[in-house]
Amino acid sequence: MESASELVYVVDDDRRVQEALSALLRANGRDVHAFNSGREFLDTPRQKVVACLILDLRMPGMNGLEVQKLVSRDSQIPVIFITGRGDVPSTVLAMKGGAVDFLTKPLDEDSLMRAVDAALARAHALRKEAEDTAALQALYQSLTPREQELLPLLANGLLNKQAAGVLGITEYTVQVHRGHIMRKMQADSFATLVRLASKLQLETSSTTTFDA
Repeated sequence: MESASELVYVVDDDRRVQEALSALLRANGRDVHAFNSGREFLDTPRQKVVACLILDLRMPGMNGLEVQKLVSRDSQIPVIFITGRGDVPSTVLAMKGGAVDFLTKPLDEDSLMRAVDAALARAHALRKEAEDTAALQALYQSLTPREQELLPLLANGLLNKQAAGVLGITEYTVQVHRGHIMRKMQADSFATLVRLASKLQLETSSTTTFDA
């Protein structure tokens, strides 16, 4: 287990539940940080590690669904809901909000650990996706303004001559820029460049059509 790089948050107003869950998770190699309320959790700076959240549905003051909604605004922490008495509407809302699972107390140890494993796996995937997106944006920002104008034209299938006509530059200049774009975007082929441009969701400012 990677307890140094993974963290399980537990939010439950019942201290006995907190302690039981914390002991179980630690026995299974997980690092745990427990809170008495959703507000306490939200007000505490979160560590920059891969994490998931075990969240009680029914708590005094702010309930679990409210906490889930606020958490989702500024982070992507996968949530596992636990409750003493679940109901269908709450389950539906929780799952629509992206919850990994919805477990009823008393909790089954195996079911809980499977849910935690799934939640942390999702957290790793979300972090990798965010890192890849940030890296791709950094490559794109390394392009000059002219290269940023040219990239979506090329990715949309325009020939060098057509792109040159749109931008009012020579075909040779397009060829030079194209080489710079390939290098800066770390694209080993034009197909790779098109795929990267697609991930950036670039749009062209021109709707003009061209003949081949």
